[in-house]
Amino acid sequence: MDLDQLRLAVREWLVANTPSGWHEELKRATKEQFRDFNIRQAKLLRQAGLLAAHWPKEFGGGGFTFQQQMVIQDELVRADFPQPRLLEISLAHIAATLMAYGNAEQQRHLSAILDGEIWCQGFSEPEAGSDLASLRTRAVRDGDTYVVNGQKVWSSYADQASWCLLLARTDPAAPKHRGLSLFMLDLSSPGVELRPTRQATGTEEFCELFLTDVEVPAAYRVGEENAGWRMAQTTLSTERVFNILELQARLAVALDEIAAQARATPWRHGQTAADDESVRQDLAARAAEVEVLGLLGRRLAHSVEVTGEVGPEGSIVKLFYSETLQKLTGLALRIRGMAAMLDERREFATTWTSGQWMIDHLKSWNWTIAAGSNEIQRNIIGERVLGLPREPQS
Repeated sequence: MDLDQLRLAVREWLVANTPSGWHEELKRATKEQFRDFNIRQAKLLRQAGLLAAHWPKEFGGGGFTFQQQMVIQDELVRADFPQPRLLEISLAHIAATLMAYGNAEQQRHLSAILDGEIWCQGFSEPEAGSDLASLRTRAVRDGDTYVVNGQKVWSSYADQASWCLLLARTDPAAPKHRGLSLFMLDLSSPGVELRPTRQATGTEEFCELFLTDVEVPAAYRVGEENAGWRMAQTTLSTERVFNILELQARLAVALDEIAAQARATPWRHGQTAADDESVRQDLAARAAEVEVLGLLGRRLAHSVEVTGEVGPEGSIVKLFYSETLQKLTGLALRIRGMAAMLDERREFATTWTSGQWMIDHLKSWNWTIAAGSNEIQRNIIGERVLGLPREPQS
């Protein structure tokens, strides 16, 4: 199927299957209803062969080319189709790790993910965020099990998940990058306690995980013992690529909405915001950044398709996206003014640019911290792309 045929087919399917009134539905939804909504949307996409467009066919995915994925993501965004956010980690990070390092039994979870199995990540800790390799959660081998004790934080939607991809220290005597192992953790296991964390937006998208003498079967260890850091890089690097095409497409849609808002918003002296020179300059700058982000994202995704690897260029895309999102939502706030402060009972997060600009702007700061803070990304770019000396170690 050529790209035009694919675009037409996806567009026709979206016309028939995009639910009407779903924004209002999610404003009234409980956490359980939000979970059910996500699984329902995932099933719809799977039936159409669109749920895991980036997966190889041998694992049940669409096996679409990079260009075809661009078409699919573009159409999903422009149709305002609600994609299953609770499955993002499962479909991207977990899937990539299990495909690369999981054994046949562990890879059975790939089919379960396509059926709606929700995963979270257990990586960051209170004293190990950007310096992830300094984590302290311990996994001690005891026969055919590991006994795990420790604490994780910033685990997105862990209270909605059934499984967790857990990074823990198995050799405390080894250098910090070499004594880590990766595990599949059943969140229903005795000793696992989840505590949702309320954010400034009023939502609870993150959780703390407290692990007390949790027994994890040795069969749930992914790959070799003490090789977890290398495997975790597969998980983390996927965050640089997966959905970048969708994220950029959503920024482009948001930019159009903000420009229309500027034309309709009363300003000073009987003018609209769009008549203000500084607003127009801001809009032009944001338009240029969104366009550049699209070019960077396409280049990165194409490179991954060819080489199968994400290099330090992924840090450039992550850094540029987070700052573009911040500036774009900040501009929307400036244009809308006090009206942006109204609480409109925003639904559960389905996008970073929902049009409720105060909430979106607050949430944009997540991107400057998650998956490695922007300061860390600048270090990576400086050292691995520009060849600058390494930052002095304290």
